[in-house]
Amino acid sequence: RKPITVLVHGCFGSSGQFRGLAQVLAFHGQQTACFTYDDRAKLASSALLLRQAVKQIAEHSEVPRITVIGHSQGALVSRKSLTDFSLTPLPSHPIELRLVTISGPFAGIESARTCGRRWLYPLSFGLLPASCYFVTGAKWADITYSSEFIREPRELAPQVVNYLKIDTDERNICRRKENDHCVEDDEVFSLSEQQSKKIESDQRTKRVVVNAGHVEIVGDKREAPIKLINILQDEGVINPTAPEKLPAFSLLLTQIYKQ
Repeated sequence: RKPITVLVHGCFGSSGQFRGLAQVLAFHGQQTACFTYDDRAKLASSALLLRQAVKQIAEHSEVPRITVIGHSQGALVSRKSLTDFSLTPLPSHPIELRLVTISGPFAGIESARTCGRRWLYPLSFGLLPASCYFVTGAKWADITYSSEFIREPRELAPQVVNYLKIDTDERNICRRKENDHCVEDDEVFSLSEQQSKKIESDQRTKRVVVNAGHVEIVGDKREAPIKLINILQDEGVINPTAPEKLPAFSLLLTQIYKQ
């Protein structure tokens, strides 16, 4: 009967230790479920599966609230799952749905721009779509600036009471250093790739911009996601940490993220 948070990972290699957030939530007395999907499948198909999972959780339990948190590509899947796009209805009985997205490329992925230039398809004799599919899988048609998935994000379902949109300013963030030199940056999506006026115009949406790298924001084996935890606690997504539990919480973060 307690609220539940559903965590939705990004594509392989970009999510860091995102599932470690489940342990952070558990420390604060909150339960979670991790949604796993094929990161090469069509995003709309993954969103439909997530929508069905949310519906099943609601119908087979007495949870008062479900919060869906998605990172990177998982942010696109998460938001789509809670819109009015599908014939699969969301729970009919009273329940609060909350949405949190982190570093989601809602304007389309810039590196996939060529795949979105449809006028090139016939000129390439079909080779361009084929190569795009080879690189990213069936989702390639959803992640470009010209896709219907990006251009027509649709409104959130009425059951969604609020939406926290966390965008990351990833400029000049280093993921890995050697001899005081950055050998791997942590910039995956620019702010312009993450911004969407159509999505942000919804009165239920609150946008927060944080200076953090794409993996840094969700944590990895070098760094705990302190910035993300602070935002989620400020916004009431994660319960506050009791002062007497701060030492134990600090130890937990070390165990999860700095192994």
